[in-house]
Amino acid sequence: MRFRHPDGTTVHLAYCTNVHPAETLDGVLAQLRDHCEPVRRRLGRDRLGIGLWLAKDAAHALVTDPSALRALRTELDRRGLEVVTLNGFPYQGFGAEEVKYRVYRPDWADPERLDHTTALARVLAGLLPDDVTEGSVSTLPLAWRTDLPPHPSPTGPSPAGPLPADRVESGRKALVTLAERLDALAELTGRSIRVGLEPEPGCVVETTRDAIAPLTAIAHDRIGICVDTCHLATSFEDPHTALDALTSAGIPVVKSQLSAALHAEHPHLPEVRAALAAFDEPRFLHQTRTATAAGLRGTDDLGEALRGDSLPDASPWRAHFHVPLHAAPAAPLTSTLPVLKAALARLVGGPRPLTRHLEVETYTWQALPPELRPRGRSQLADGIAAELSLARDLLTDLGLKELP
Repeated sequence: MRFRHPDGTTVHLAYCTNVHPAETLDGVLAQLRDHCEPVRRRLGRDRLGIGLWLAKDAAHALVTDPSALRALRTELDRRGLEVVTLNGFPYQGFGAEEVKYRVYRPDWADPERLDHTTALARVLAGLLPDDVTEGSVSTLPLAWRTDLPPHPSPTGPSPAGPLPADRVESGRKALVTLAERLDALAELTGRSIRVGLEPEPGCVVETTRDAIAPLTAIAHDRIGICVDTCHLATSFEDPHTALDALTSAGIPVVKSQLSAALHAEHPHLPEVRAALAAFDEPRFLHQTRTATAAGLRGTDDLGEALRGDSLPDASPWRAHFHVPLHAAPAAPLTSTLPVLKAALARLVGGPRPLTRHLEVETYTWQALPPELRPRGRSQLADGIAAELSLARDLLTDLGLKELP
């Protein structure tokens, strides 16, 4: 979906396909048929933006076989779909029964991450619509904060001790190399691909504030930040303060993922804890945070927060659980949709947009409590279309005009 900002800029809105992940190119093609095109039809659109998630094997197939890339581009056109952004955070296995800490491997200290992201950039340059010259890729924010073993238990605790400084420095150097490769790609193709670190609770770059120093050190306009509004809210960041700081530091907002976290106003109450426990599921990591007078406190997962007194409960809790934008959980819980709205107003509601790529990223539909999960493809398509409709309304309320 495309929108015209009052300054004349085109702003793109997509939804991320990691909600129905596939590991292979054939699986990606099936996604377009079974999920993406039905969502487009529900919205009554001739064209719909999608933010592709391409696992390692799918990306490799596309970057090594020009005919496969052309076939994917043709299939996108045939189904009324377009791609200007990719989700490059998960490397593989995002559809596994248990993901947890595995999503942070390989990190930016590992050569595989640089090679994979380079491949994604090359693929995206070949998928951009003819009238679009700029694409974006979101990626892991350097690494998890501790040095995970090569194959960590997905349900085990995060190892103690900070990530060694040499791994952080290796990650920074890899991003500098990536910037050089993106420059070369732009010279070769005429397409500018930018990559955004996506701050996430528990990572080396946990907040937007944490991103400023490493991105300033890299000092390249093709490497910026992806602002995920669920992560922003989980860390209790004020959107205006966070985005103003990025602007002052000259950090480009490459893209923003529109998402909402789980909010519990009174986590000390037994009924609130019971409601939260329904969202404690075994597939994804749901980092949980609370803001105290002494600063931000947190746990790596929701279940850890609910056990005993591991997290202070005198103030609200927020959990990294991407809840559907249009359907806040039932009382006594709610979502951080107000944070999303405030962030979006700052991102695209001013005299000029801070970013031109917006992506709804609710990958946890099938991780919701059983009574809230969609029953089959049709209900999932209905839900995704409803999320995009809400995002569309927020954009038009800010003065953007929906384009055909």
